[in-house]
Amino acid sequence: MPTEKLTIRQIAKLAGVSRSTASRVLNDHPNVSPELRQQVQTVIAETGYQPDPIARSLSNRRANIIGLVVPLAVHSLFDDPFFPRLIQGVSQGCNAHDYTLSLFLFHSPEDEKEFYYRNSLKQLLDGVIVTATRTGDALIPRLLEGQVPLVVQGRHEDPRASYVDTDNADGATAAVSHLLRLGHQRIATIAGPPDSTAAQDREQGYLDALQARGRPRDDALIVRGDFSQAGGYEAMQRLLPHQPDAVFVASDTMAMGALQALRGAGLTVPDDVA
Repeated sequence: MPTEKLTIRQIAKLAGVSRSTASRVLNDHPNVSPELRQQVQTVIAETGYQPDPIARSLSNRRANIIGLVVPLAVHSLFDDPFFPRLIQGVSQGCNAHDYTLSLFLFHSPEDEKEFYYRNSLKQLLDGVIVTATRTGDALIPRLLEGQVPLVVQGRHEDPRASYVDTDNADGATAAVSHLLRLGHQRIATIAGPPDSTAAQDREQGYLDALQARGRPRDDALIVRGDFSQAGGYEAMQRLLPHQPDAVFVASDTMAMGALQALRGAGLTVPDDVA
């Protein structure tokens, strides 16, 4: 019998089992005896049967597609080394579990609204991973209200949202405490944008480290960037007149810009500024 014409019903007949049993084996359902599972798997192996992915998604109401949503301007995706590594990791996770990754990039707030208002969103995707969200962004509440399964990469302000994150506050505290232990006196920070929870937590970690050592807050030593290299460069230029001897920078990309500004000013790292 030609392989392309085989159906799940024919596989079941060849294996001597019911269609529902063959379907459970194909979907790796646990409620199948080892003997019947082996019968079906033997027939599949002998015939080279491949299930129709569209038919499977219709029957089990799963698309086997995970959406990765990046609600930032596209240029940030390619400027920041974090995002390629994130996409690679999500892709590897999807491949390991036979899911397809669909990447959604937004050029404008209108693009973001269009993504949510697609009527078939729940049918198109089994779940959504959202990264780089901003406080006050309506996307997460809309997805939650639409009962779209989602996980946020990074702490989110909506308590209903499940998220995965690093401990940004304690990490920042550890970094700044290290600079304090080295004896630096004027430790500045290039913080991230105020609508980023990661930036908020890293700035709080910076302040906690100073407070633990009895150091007062100096607003002249706190400047903000936008997580871009250009933003880090401009922020470092604003700091230079205040003569910091060390700087805690809230992202690697901004740190590259800060290093460029220090070199342009004839300063060495870490000798002049740590």
